[in-house]
Formats: sequence, C-alpha cells, structure tokens
Amino acid sequence: MSNYVGIGEASVMLGVSKQTLRRWDSEGKLIAERIPAGHRRYLKQDVATFNPLGVNANSLSRPIIAYARVSSHDQKKDLDRQIKVLEMYCSSHG
Repeated sequence: MSNYVGIGEASVMLGVSKQTLRRWDSEGKLIAERIPAGHRRYLKQDVATFNPLGVNANSLSRPIIAYARVSSHDQKKDLDRQIKVLEMYCSSHG
C-alpha cells in the first residue's frame, strides 16, 4: 500500500478539503480505490499529477502571483500560515 495515500494525505497534497476529494471521486475526476473497509485510497502518482483546472502550466503566458497580508505585526503567525497555504496550493497546481 506504499503507492497509495489516504484521503487525508491526498487532501493535504492537493490543498483541498476531504469533501472536495469525495466530490471529485463521485464526478470521476480523481478516482479513488476502495479498501474492504470502504475507505478511499488514492494512487500517489495520480494525486501528484492531478490538475483539477486542466491548465497546462507550460502554456501560461504570464506568471501567477500569490499574495498574503495581515493588518498588523501582531498577526505575523497568521501571515506565515497564509504563506504556507499559498505555497502548497501553488506547488500542487503547477
């Protein structure tokens, strides 16, 4: 089972909720295999190469910029969290 990840790990890898993964599975966008207990398991390769928007990263004519901000210096921890979420999202979407 080392080639597979559970729904929690797949959601972290893609930066989406577990519910989104369940919806994509029912829509046929990212198919999960089921273990006998009924839990979803995703092939790591499928998750790593999944492109939900269908965008070819090589065909983009301009750079994509992620922006994070907070109102005050007291919210520095929240800024760090925002940056991590944006970095994960950008890396998972090419």
